[in-house]
Amino acid sequence: MRAFKLWSLPYFEKWLLLGVILGVAAGLSALTFYFALRGAEYLFLERLAGLSTPRPLGEGGTLEYRFSAARYYLIPLITAAGGAISGLLVYYLAPEAEGHGTDAAIAAYHYRQGRIRWRVAPIKLLASAVTIGSGGSAGREGPTAQLSASLGSMVADLLGLSPEDRRIAVAVGIGAGIGAIFKAPLGGALLAAEILYRRDMEVEVIYPALVASAVGYSIFGSVVGFAPVFGNYTGAFNPAALPLYAVLGAAAGLVGLLYIRAFYGIHNAFKRLRVSPYLKPALGGLLTGAIALLAPEVMGIGYGWINLLEYGRLGSLPSALPAVYLLALLPFLKIAATGLTVGSGGSGGVFAPGLFIGAFVGGDLGLLFHLAFPQLAPSIAPFVIVGMAALFGGAAKAPLSVTVMVVEMTGSFQLLPAAVIAAAVSYIVTGNDSIYRSQVPTRRDSPAHAGE
Repeated sequence: MRAFKLWSLPYFEKWLLLGVILGVAAGLSALTFYFALRGAEYLFLERLAGLSTPRPLGEGGTLEYRFSAARYYLIPLITAAGGAISGLLVYYLAPEAEGHGTDAAIAAYHYRQGRIRWRVAPIKLLASAVTIGSGGSAGREGPTAQLSASLGSMVADLLGLSPEDRRIAVAVGIGAGIGAIFKAPLGGALLAAEILYRRDMEVEVIYPALVASAVGYSIFGSVVGFAPVFGNYTGAFNPAALPLYAVLGAAAGLVGLLYIRAFYGIHNAFKRLRVSPYLKPALGGLLTGAIALLAPEVMGIGYGWINLLEYGRLGSLPSALPAVYLLALLPFLKIAATGLTVGSGGSGGVFAPGLFIGAFVGGDLGLLFHLAFPQLAPSIAPFVIVGMAALFGGAAKAPLSVTVMVVEMTGSFQLLPAAVIAAAVSYIVTGNDSIYRSQVPTRRDSPAHAGE
């Protein structure tokens, strides 16, 4: 189909076709990165360190996990090596691939008419797989978002689309890629419209993002399975506990503020550091590995640890620290490890670490609520789930989409009222602070809409 014929189609027909194309690209890029990451984990962690890490239930994990590490002492060296390889790839071939990916895609939408260099996709894939696969504390959603967004920009260039359509294609790529790899298509579609702004949504993105996210999810799930990432939570929702979830939302908002400011504080400190840029991720990796010697839970994406916490398998958490201290410290250790990994210039996302931090904040408060109000909080599981939605919904300024994504990832739609309340409170507490610096307040403030 020639480009001018595509332009001549009405909006819905045009974006139905483009949505399918972008969805195929997002699904394939999510699969490629998923298996590249699994390969890197096998090479660096399993083969070199002899380390076994837990996987979530929706990805073949089990609740009967037992930690083992044949060469535990090598962890800092392995994480440093991963940072060094990532730094060489990024700084010599595609500096835009540095950091957490999603923010770069948002910046391309607002400031570069959706233009992303073609070479960014393969470099981001390799650098992120090595960073995370070697034990760096980062998420797979940022790389997937930038991969899919760059493919969206590529598709727009190949079809000769207008700058406006190229921007929409980039935003759709962000949401479809994240929706596919999280197996949360509805949340991913909403994220495409919400993640661009702090106080607004890009309404024109929603329809094509729904199409693309559904197609990407279908492709990804047909290979790795359609089970929710964290399994299906079947517990009942108690409306009388809503005040407890509001308290959790306030706590998550405060920790979310700490996450944002600590991350960029570490990022700015590394920028000022007088060291060759490609060596900074190696230093960040080395320090992350040092934290991992104390608490190996901070390594990688951390979804398996979230699942163990959700189901109360606290005895499976390995650490030199007593369990009570470990649970209290893990949110802050994860903040530090993520800042060192990604803030130093390593390649990876900040979404999954945000879920980890929120889950353990929710778990900590859930234990306190259980002791104080056992009738209202018979289990910590719902607080772990709601904590994820609350913390990152506020920190990313995307309470609607993150809430929907978390309930899709946990099969817990009955907790939607609790998650909405907690995310709304967290959103207020975090104010104008956001983990995504390229967001602008509203469409009025975006250069993409200048002159409208």
